[in-house]
This record gives sequence, C-alpha cells and structure tokens, in this order.
Amino acid sequence: MQTRASRIEASLAAAFPGASITVEDDSHRHAGHSGARPGGETHYSLLVVSDRFAGMGRLARSRAVHAALEAEFQGGMHALSLRLLTPEEAESKG
Repeated sequence: MQTRASRIEASLAAAFPGASITVEDDSHRHAGHSGARPGGETHYSLLVVSDRFAGMGRLARSRAVHAALEAEFQGGMHALSLRLLTPEEAESKG
C-alpha cells in the first residue's frame, strides 16, 4: 500500500515533469489541531522546483499544485505548506 507522501510525489511528478520534489509529512506537528487524524498523513510541506513555474505568480503556482493534488484533498489530506520555485529562484536562494 502506498503512503500518501508517495502518492503526492507521483502526482506532482506527473503534473510537473522533470521537477525536483521534496515531500515532508508534518502531521505529527499538528496532533490535536483541526484536520489532524490519529493515523497522520494529513499535513505536508512541499518543495517543488519546476521550469513550469516560470512566469507564474505565487497564487497561480499554488493553484496548479492544488489541482494536481485534488484527489488527495478529497481523500483526507488537510493542509499543505508550499515552497514553489523555478530552478533560477532555487539557485539564487541557495
């Protein structure tokens, strides 16, 4: 059985070919908060570095990622912390 983190990574890889993707499950940090479940897999931090973000503002980037992960939200994922960069932005920010 796949974890939600592996499904997130696969969905993002399909939506953003060639992207560098880092998925971190932060659910343990949200225990007792809204949307948290005892089994976790509800809160994630993502770093996605993709050429596709070129020319897109922050909101458009966020919408593109949320669209790619719509099935996960419908399946119980509650929250994402997003860091969405072009390769040039990632290089300049170290």
